[in-house]
Amino acid sequence: MSRWKALPGELDPRVRQLVVRLRRLKDHSGLSLRQLAAKTGYSPSSWERYLGGRSLPPREAVEAMARIGGDDPTRLLALHEVAAEAWGEGRAGTSAPEGPDARDATEVAGTAGAAGAAHTVEVAGALQAAGADDTGPYNLSAPNEETRQGRSLRVALVAGSVALVLAVSSAVLLAVRLTDGDSRASANPLGSAASSVSPSASPSGPRTYACEVERIDGRWYAGNSRTRDAVLAEGLAGPEVAEAQCLLRRAGFAPGVVDGIFGPHTKSAVEQLQKRAGLVVDGIIGRHTWGALRR
Repeated sequence: MSRWKALPGELDPRVRQLVVRLRRLKDHSGLSLRQLAAKTGYSPSSWERYLGGRSLPPREAVEAMARIGGDDPTRLLALHEVAAEAWGEGRAGTSAPEGPDARDATEVAGTAGAAGAAHTVEVAGALQAAGADDTGPYNLSAPNEETRQGRSLRVALVAGSVALVLAVSSAVLLAVRLTDGDSRASANPLGSAASSVSPSASPSGPRTYACEVERIDGRWYAGNSRTRDAVLAEGLAGPEVAEAQCLLRRAGFAPGVVDGIFGPHTKSAVEQLQKRAGLVVDGIIGRHTWGALRR
């Protein structure tokens, strides 16, 4: 068993879940980093960053690790999707996962705005290096003061354009996220039963959800969500989490307050349910755990 270094304290819990699972699969395989690189096509230094929480592995690397460790690729890729969203929020969309060995020496741009900005800076550098005077093809003599001032002005204009592009890109991404969140919050999963599924909130307390538990077509529902395959992990929030908390209570476990927040109490209750149902005990709600909650 490898002795792993502690993960960075500021690492998002959703990314931490993925890294811990990858470490377990690596230990289970018994492979060294060099052997792992030979089997996956990603360099030992890349795997060192992935398993150290310093870089988010690409989807293909996660899938390859699942095959090597004998784990379910679907579950591991669902964890990767949640972690990728958290990673994008933490980095404000300015970086992306590393590619295979052929691209280890370069940084891959994470957004179209960043890529365009990099290209603009590269063109500006080429212009600056190519000529100091417009009167001849290549003037190799030292530029005069006027030429240097012109260069400085062009560089300043390019830098201002880059900053503007990045600011607009960030504003668009934020607006899209807020719009998507409002749409999901306003959706009514049970149609006419709006009065029983609406969350309640007191002016001075946290948001809470009602648990209207009933059995429909042989399955249990609590009136907050009808999902049967949503992947939920510690750090997430929403009506799907509230639905799971209500069903955990019905099954005799204690997830804490039904507030729609996947915290430590909810994770502990999920692990107890998984242990009783004979499932993989990882504290993550997936398709099989939903099946145990609905039965």
